[in-house]
Amino acid sequence: MDFGIFNLMTLRDPSKSRREIIDETLSLVQLAEAIGIDIAWFAEHHFSNYSISPSPLMMASWMAAKTTRIKVGPAVIVLPLYHPMRMAQEVALLDIQSGGRAVVGIGSGYQAYEFERFGARLDTKAEVMLEYWDVLEQMLGRGHVDFHGKHFAAPPTDFALRPLQKSLAPFYVTGSSPAILRRVVETGSVMFMTAGWRGSAGLLGMYEQMKEQCRQLGLGDQIPATGIQQYIHVTDDKEQALKAADCARYVGRLVTSLRKPKTEVDGFSIREEVFDGEPPLETFRDNLIIGDAHHVAQRMAKEIRAMRPIHYNCFFQFGALPVELARSSMVRFAKDVLPLLEQEVGPLDRIGKEALPKVA
Repeated sequence: MDFGIFNLMTLRDPSKSRREIIDETLSLVQLAEAIGIDIAWFAEHHFSNYSISPSPLMMASWMAAKTTRIKVGPAVIVLPLYHPMRMAQEVALLDIQSGGRAVVGIGSGYQAYEFERFGARLDTKAEVMLEYWDVLEQMLGRGHVDFHGKHFAAPPTDFALRPLQKSLAPFYVTGSSPAILRRVVETGSVMFMTAGWRGSAGLLGMYEQMKEQCRQLGLGDQIPATGIQQYIHVTDDKEQALKAADCARYVGRLVTSLRKPKTEVDGFSIREEVFDGEPPLETFRDNLIIGDAHHVAQRMAKEIRAMRPIHYNCFFQFGALPVELARSSMVRFAKDVLPLLEQEVGPLDRIGKEALPKVA
């Protein structure tokens, strides 16, 4: 199992300099590299303050130039919003620019607000994603595309750009349709899961649901390798823990709004509103992994034992959490949490290896 840092880059204060957010993200990625985090992931979202990262490939490319070891990639490229042949070339270019450090996350998307503004259809997102995935695999694997599908067609085309890495697989994949899950299993890809503010219980529920879906698809006990994403904040201070919970609640309110058929915005800012069934602030704190080092290690160990992930992606700066608090948490994570976690579950680099599918 390896570790990642997820960068959403939320703009909570509209007056804040966008460059300041980018610089804060750079400082977190460089710190992540220094403390041994393996991958820096960058979100893709459009037209709102939920995230100021509309191009995760551009973010990853820029960060690659500012780092030397850490891998970089999108989490995730929303495939239905792209022309697949352009996107495939840009993925190859990222791998060349980064010296072979690119990783690839792909997904079907979920935000009607974004799809409408790109003129894309949400009801066909899974079908489109699967076709574009085919194009991506052809280009990155063979350097040649010849494709005729329901939603996309391309004449025989050779590509001058090829990734440095022999293979960019496995892809990290988000998407809830049975067809996407089947494809993940068949290709040996990694199912990337997050439950947002619902935290550990939500993740475990999603994992069990995935296993049941695999059985319903006739895959028996065969399930994909799993990558999980979790909010992490290490602190001994109870007030700081509640501050982190407030930031997580802010993200939850925005996501809930973005999942609605109509998202209410003031300009580019999503209206922060209490959502139906919203729990007390303490529930956000308790659902997520927020607390002292022993608490964090024990909670992570419980998730790891249950899901045996090959990748654990840490969301350290969520909801515009002040960067100094995120940095302090990251230092504590490396110094205090990881040794305790290894005591709990054994050598971290061995975890999840048994879950890797065998690909012919």
